Amino acid sequence: MTVITVNTPAGRITLEQRRELATTLTDAVLVPEVGAQVDGAREGFQVHFVERALDSIAIGGKLVSDRSVDVMQIDVAVMAGDWRQSVRSEVITRLFAALSTALGVAEPSPAWWINFRIIEEGSWGSRGGVLSIHHLLGQGIFTEEKTSAIRSATPPAQLS
Repeated sequence: MTVITVNTPAGRITLEQRRELATTLTDAVLVPEVGAQVDGAREGFQVHFVERALDSIAIGGKLVSDRSVDVMQIDVAVMAGDWRQSVRSEVITRLFAALSTALGVAEPSPAWWINFRIIEEGSWGSRGGVLSIHHLLGQGIFTEEKTSAIRSATPPAQLS
């Protein structure tokens, strides 16, 4: 359902911080996505930590190895659903808070960027085939309110 990719300079995040972020970043998206803290929904979330050498990242046309900047890029890919602007804003705010807490900073760096992407219905594959958010609605993962909002916001794709 959801993939969160955290791109950082090598060594920026310790093993203990990754352990914490694996949980807190999942929760930052899970609660707004399904409508409640549902442990059964966790299996549909992946967090990937990607580290790059300082000379493989540039900001403002200059390599990070040549300047002092706390850079990070987080990509969140979610299935189409109830992603009104207010829900997307809530997720982004929750992600920044989880990152700041785990990394022990008072506030996010201006060079921390989050991209929130909605994968349209019929464009997500899992279990050997094309998956629809509608396949998941009857599994008891989403609250009734979220299920209704998803059905209203996302008509089922014609999948073969």
